[in-house]
Amino acid sequence: MKQIPKIAFVVLLVLFSVYSFAQSNWVAPKDADNLKNPLDNEQNTIKQGKKLYQQFCVICHGDKGKGDGLASVALNPKPANFNTDKFMKQTDGAIYWKLTEGRTPMASYKESLTDEQRWQLVNYIKSFKK
Repeated sequence: MKQIPKIAFVVLLVLFSVYSFAQSNWVAPKDADNLKNPLDNEQNTIKQGKKLYQQFCVICHGDKGKGDGLASVALNPKPANFNTDKFMKQTDGAIYWKLTEGRTPMASYKESLTDEQRWQLVNYIKSFKK
């Protein structure tokens, strides 16, 4: 009988690991890649995006977008690091889609930010790699 709790623990650990791995590979649907950013990358757009980032994103993603904000310690999956090549290879449309739809623990910003504000955030986030 003592084997059952050990086996149950191992099964739960494996399931949790698989779930965590699946959650960490968040991929937007292919049609999101077709969304075109209507904003240019001028400084004013990036400046507005930075203000929004400080208000909505820095607590989890950190000042420099490395996924190391104060709240990141308690989150699973961990917040994205915007400085990685993997992240930066995403299209603007994919990032916009993720900001719009959200995924636990990240909130959806569909209702709280306008389309323009979400695109401003995309432009600011993309500026981390420059």
